[in-house]
Amino acid sequence: MWYQKPAINEELLQSLPNLKVVASSGVGIDHLDLKLLSSYGVKVSNTPFIVSTDTADLGMALMLASSRRLVEGHEMAVSPDTEYFPADWLGTEVSGATLGIVGMGTIGYKVAERSKAFEMKILYHNRNQRKKEEESAVGAVYCKKLDDLLQQSDFVLLAVNLTPQTHKLIGKRELELMKPTATLINISRGLVVDQDALVEALQNKVIKAAALDVTYPEPLPRDHPLLKLKNVIITPHIGSATEKTRWVMMEQMAESIEAGLAGLPIPREVL
Repeated sequence: MWYQKPAINEELLQSLPNLKVVASSGVGIDHLDLKLLSSYGVKVSNTPFIVSTDTADLGMALMLASSRRLVEGHEMAVSPDTEYFPADWLGTEVSGATLGIVGMGTIGYKVAERSKAFEMKILYHNRNQRKKEEESAVGAVYCKKLDDLLQQSDFVLLAVNLTPQTHKLIGKRELELMKPTATLINISRGLVVDQDALVEALQNKVIKAAALDVTYPEPLPRDHPLLKLKNVIITPHIGSATEKTRWVMMEQMAESIEAGLAGLPIPREVL
């Protein structure tokens, strides 16, 4: 499976009686009905760890691009209508700012490692608190309540898996808890955010900006209001999109398929 295609539903499973293994690219499994697959005796694998470094890099890139208004700046610099660069055209500081990471798994932790180099104050919210030594290694402070993180953060970065519990985790109420100077960064799944509420919050300056690698649907309809806002950066779901990582993802998927067909233990099997 690549980009969640083909859809693995009952009709497909009935048409493939000899199917033994589904190898899915990336870390997210929200597109898979694991109970249905298991009922047909089909095993599942993914490629969770190889994507984490590149996705964390992209999270940092989105934070920097949004805070320093790089897309707007590029458009100004190359526009045929530009006659001068205004002195009051300003961005927002990243160094020393407070970053709130929602979801401190492998990707979230790698973002924290990178943010430490920017001398950021790091808050995080997770189902489980990290070990004390892991927290101190990056200077991260655990927020048991998401609300506390939202109220204090200059940047809120989402790195959670999409589950029933995280579906529209960030909605109107959560956005209103954020600082009016805050930026929302989403490198997880589009459905983790209530997109209509986000549009409203950005239009009404409830929050300052958003930087999104994921939306729903993907791509957005060409007339979607998010595409018209200057305080939004959207990238085409490219968290893992580097040549090396995509190559290794393909190798890992092939390795899982070969093991499944040979009746051997499947590397990175999703249980």
